[in-house]
Amino acid sequence: MAYQQRRFGGSNNSRPGGNRGGSFGGARRGGSKGPAKKYIHPSKFINKAVAKSDEVVYESKHKFADFAFNSVLFGNISKKGYEIPSAIQDQAIPSILEGKDLIGLANTGTGKTAAFLLPVIERETGTHTSPTVLIIAPTRELAQQIDEQFREFAHGLNLFSALIVGGVSVDRQMRDLKRRPQFIIGTPGRLKDLINRRLIPLDRMTTLVLDEADRMLDMGFLPDIRAIVGGMPTDRQTLFFSATITPEIQALVNTFLRDPITVSVRTSETSEHVEQTVIEARDKAHKVEILTEMLRGEEYDKVLVFGETKFGVQRLSDHLDNSGIPSVAIHGNKNQSQRQRALKQFKDERVRVLVATDVAARGLDIPNVSHVINFDTPQNYEDYIHRIGRTGRAGASGKAHTFIDIQR
Repeated sequence: MAYQQRRFGGSNNSRPGGNRGGSFGGARRGGSKGPAKKYIHPSKFINKAVAKSDEVVYESKHKFADFAFNSVLFGNISKKGYEIPSAIQDQAIPSILEGKDLIGLANTGTGKTAAFLLPVIERETGTHTSPTVLIIAPTRELAQQIDEQFREFAHGLNLFSALIVGGVSVDRQMRDLKRRPQFIIGTPGRLKDLINRRLIPLDRMTTLVLDEADRMLDMGFLPDIRAIVGGMPTDRQTLFFSATITPEIQALVNTFLRDPITVSVRTSETSEHVEQTVIEARDKAHKVEILTEMLRGEEYDKVLVFGETKFGVQRLSDHLDNSGIPSVAIHGNKNQSQRQRALKQFKDERVRVLVATDVAARGLDIPNVSHVINFDTPQNYEDYIHRIGRTGRAGASGKAHTFIDIQR
């Protein structure tokens, strides 16, 4: 393979890599909005994976059949092949069924969506007031995934949802709300818009779910969340899920929850279980050449490639597709239906490569990703961790490569 991998040490004053211009990818140009990219020393992109076997396997105290679910809901659970709950499901479901507020600390991909959906669906079955449940997620894709799981679990229970996210027709969402669904699932910006139009009656809500609260704070949604929650009754059940507890998160917990139960199933960072290497390239054209050669290898069977700009991501995906490597792209210029279609093609393995901006790094549950490739370096190290966290999940091994400029 005609590319060079190296180890690095020494000072963090070495010049940054992977930021030169060219036809593909591309760094932010002068005058563009947004924070400046933080330099990350190449040594931070290298890691010898820790064996998954070092982790203690969780032994569930329950089976799904042990929970007080009605027969229709249990039938829907069984249809999905669920028998033994994950750690977050095993520990959170009983408390949620009892109506308690809950803080769930869990990594993405641990089954937390079912952990809150199943008991809330059970508690809402047979109710006639609507809407009563508000679920807030940081991204359109995560909200869509929650809505899809809700529809599967709630089939035959006369419970309905409205998906309220940006990037799609607001008129359709307004029509959906007029049907008075019990569950409203959405992202903060669009939810606040329709609340301001008096189309979502917050005073009727009995249940609030904040999913991936830390991500929502990272994305600047705190004012919207405070405004939304401020309009809800204080007498409600609040379920709060986050990967971390920071001082800001703790302040939200203190404000929004009453005597919460805390369930922590957070494991070590996924990045510790991902084999991480760097690949040196002269320029963008050389990166494209190396990447195309790599992706022809059999081991690269389900690959997530990250680029920095919407234009560069689309160009790179088109180039790979035209080179005989099935590829799709997701970025901010794609509408919601286009993004959902691309994700489905990748999940269903109809294409081997998904090229994406960081919109795909947070909140998405994409199983069995074999490799994450950073065609462009991320804005900061935290974004890098989120990117590579798409691989090496659920006991599988994973690999991550990051392109950098040749070090002299």
